[in-house]
Amino acid sequence: MKTRLMQVLVAATAAAVMSTPVAAQWKPTKPINIIVPWAAGGATDQVTRVTAGELEEALGAKIVVINQPGAAGSIGTMNALNAPRDGYTWTAGAPKQLGTYPVLGLANTKLDDFHVFVSVTQVPIVSVNPSSPYQNMQQLLDAMKASPGTITFATAGNTSSGHIAAEAISKATGLKYRHVTYDGGNPAVILTVAGETQVTTQLASEQAEMIKGKRLRPLAVVGNKALEIEGYGTVPPITNWVKGLPSVDTAFGIFIPKGAPPEVAATIEKIWAEKIAHSDKLKAYSKGRSVLFSPMAGKAAHDAVWPTIVTDAWIINEAGMAKVSPDKLGIPKP
Repeated sequence: MKTRLMQVLVAATAAAVMSTPVAAQWKPTKPINIIVPWAAGGATDQVTRVTAGELEEALGAKIVVINQPGAAGSIGTMNALNAPRDGYTWTAGAPKQLGTYPVLGLANTKLDDFHVFVSVTQVPIVSVNPSSPYQNMQQLLDAMKASPGTITFATAGNTSSGHIAAEAISKATGLKYRHVTYDGGNPAVILTVAGETQVTTQLASEQAEMIKGKRLRPLAVVGNKALEIEGYGTVPPITNWVKGLPSVDTAFGIFIPKGAPPEVAATIEKIWAEKIAHSDKLKAYSKGRSVLFSPMAGKAAHDAVWPTIVTDAWIINEAGMAKVSPDKLGIPKP
């Protein structure tokens, strides 16, 4: 399932794990808080808790994961950015959203405000409730064409990975849907299972267990490669039916606000290279949740994420959701 972003991530990972920064070792003297700006159980929450356990062991310090959902993740992100820059308050999520929040007018953030540490990369899946009449992607597309703007798509909110996936489909096909938002990917998936919404386009990790349990029917991966889900089988790529779809892969990780003591980020970079890049627990999570294990930090992470900011920002703009044009924020049109 190596799409363009994933190829960049895999190449960058090799370079990222080769270097170890030279700096004083940071030894925390109190618990570290990681603000997850989404509800418990979603993609960010899942991988952050696995990563936090690995970091706790390496640092010899307690890490507390705090869920603060709301406003597409921007509230928790800004809470971390506005906290004292002492190195004890971090945040997590999809780093590309750090660049798209200002496009939406949700928060005044940018990628360069944070030290970014990527752990995994994920793809969205178009899935429906098993009682749905849609047996394949073509049937869903035909229904969207027959009833414009009425088929409900559940996502984790504006600019969430699920929302960007839905907008990418809409852009490529010219078909409209009705957006139903929740405070996290897990609620979006659960309420599609419950029948409150008809479709979800959330990430594979958030849907995998429901798909394995036959409580969701996957129709297509939002990408150009099929996805193998352990315990289920193969989900075909949406490009079998939809052409010209932009890449909507999403990297996930942990972010430390810049301005913290330099030894904090330097120490985490060292741990990322020596421990996270070889973590059996993260590898097992990735395999079990059908995601790509893609650890990287520093410039490698920045350079891998930036193209996804560009893509998402202009999808948002073309969908009429932008409060500020991306080009005014230094985000060039692809």
